[in-house]
Amino acid sequence: MKLPLQITFRNMQPSEVMEQNIRERAEKLDLFCDQIMSCRVVVEAQHKHHQQGNVFHVRIDLTVPGDELAVSRDPGKDHAHEDVYVAIRDAFDAARRQLEDFGRRRRSQVKAHEA
Repeated sequence: MKLPLQITFRNMQPSEVMEQNIRERAEKLDLFCDQIMSCRVVVEAQHKHHQQGNVFHVRIDLTVPGDELAVSRDPGKDHAHEDVYVAIRDAFDAARRQLEDFGRRRRSQVKAHEA
């Protein structure tokens, strides 16, 4: 990455372990696609008044040459995102898939439909 990774926590206390987990996953993305110019990650606890636990929302904004990729993992009604590490994993998996698509578009390996 050309610019340093930016990590923001909202409605929750920052955690060194969580931050290290995010940094490791961002480094893997950078190894996967060396054209990433910047990466911003926002981890947010949705509500503080859930009966069973907080549900986490993770957003990743990647800037690549000529495009900006946004990954937003909304928890919806799925309780899997009550674990912040699962929400982070899902968001980075989605970011990797978007980077794969970006790479295919850059190499012009997009399927063409026959007329």
